[in-house]
Amino acid sequence: MPTLEWNGKSPGMPSPAQIRVESILYPRGAGYPDAEPRGRLFLGDNLPLMAALLPEYEGKLQLIYADPPFFSNRKYRARIGRGEDSRKPSEWKLAEGYGDSWDTLDAYLDFLYPRLLLMYRLLAPSGTLYLHLDWHANAYARVLLDEIFGADRLLNEIVWVYHGPSPIRSAFNRKHDTLLAYTKTKDYYFDADSVREPYHPNTVKTFASSPKAGFGKKPNLKRGKVPEDWWYFPVVARLHKERTGYPTQKPEALLERILLASSREGDWVADFFCGSGTLPAVAARLGRHFLASDASWRAIHTTRSRVAAQAAYPFTLERDTAAAFPLQESRLEFSLEGRTIRLPKSALESLDYWEVDPSGEGEIFRSAAQARRAPRSSHPPEVLTLPRETAPRGKIRWVTIEGEQFQQEIGRG
Repeated sequence: MPTLEWNGKSPGMPSPAQIRVESILYPRGAGYPDAEPRGRLFLGDNLPLMAALLPEYEGKLQLIYADPPFFSNRKYRARIGRGEDSRKPSEWKLAEGYGDSWDTLDAYLDFLYPRLLLMYRLLAPSGTLYLHLDWHANAYARVLLDEIFGADRLLNEIVWVYHGPSPIRSAFNRKHDTLLAYTKTKDYYFDADSVREPYHPNTVKTFASSPKAGFGKKPNLKRGKVPEDWWYFPVVARLHKERTGYPTQKPEALLERILLASSREGDWVADFFCGSGTLPAVAARLGRHFLASDASWRAIHTTRSRVAAQAAYPFTLERDTAAAFPLQESRLEFSLEGRTIRLPKSALESLDYWEVDPSGEGEIFRSAAQARRAPRSSHPPEVLTLPRETAPRGKIRWVTIEGEQFQQEIGRG
């Protein structure tokens, strides 16, 4: 079988990361304070993080969705402004997002190859990897996956099609991405019935009008059909209720189809390039347990607030100790009455997210209530209701729209 070779090709097995738990989040107080977390969110480089997870998770992840940099050689920025005209991007308030710049293709493959090898090891025997790329590098990635999984383990080459404006005038507009789905073994899990969709109305009319339609083979029109390997979902720019402002965010419907087809409720699934957090957010909503990571603090903050709004179970925020965790001590005005804590509207103007630890005990922040700025909102909610009364030395944490994170002991308000 052909393999892809380049200067310096190496499995690149790194030293495992040293992982520290920073906080446990109980969304809307669910399970506080004793329930076991069923999701884990990590800040740090995913290569040493995955190496550190091998002893616990090797051969146990039912699904891995990977949405790495595309080799686009662009720098992406996150939109953090509020109320700007969506038709005038030159006026948006922006912050650092992530970079996708490489000196050479060899450098990009050096980055991608060892990570795919670790994902293979983490997958369960019945598991599936979905690698999401576009025209820049998907051809190279398919050869790598043939080498790692075996060419016979290609389940599908899925094309996600979408539409929107484009500056291209010298070629056809590039309006699709490619998802390469590989299974670890021939005994993989796939639930076709969970992703069935209605037949097109014209198909239904055809079978209703002619007994010879379909050459005598009539499908179960009520049950619907399994989707083809090309999918249309609108990009997030057209989905106002989902937009986080994070660049290259993927629509929830895309990840929902993948999760329903290739995992069951209660399975462990993962996204080690989680970005805006679409996979862990949808996984939490669908009752899957998740591992998710990103090297960017803004990505982790965005994912944390999204998952907290959708999950019905606790999850942790952890980090590689080599990754900076930008937490500063500060003061914030608030009022506390029994189980209710309130921030003044003047304080909310600069906030993107805030949360409360009612006990303030130990080094791990136990977030029992969270408030996030919803899409298209000017600020997060001003009131949080806690599952129990706050101790004199509880804690508040908050994140500004610029991404700065602060903490204050409630007893010092």
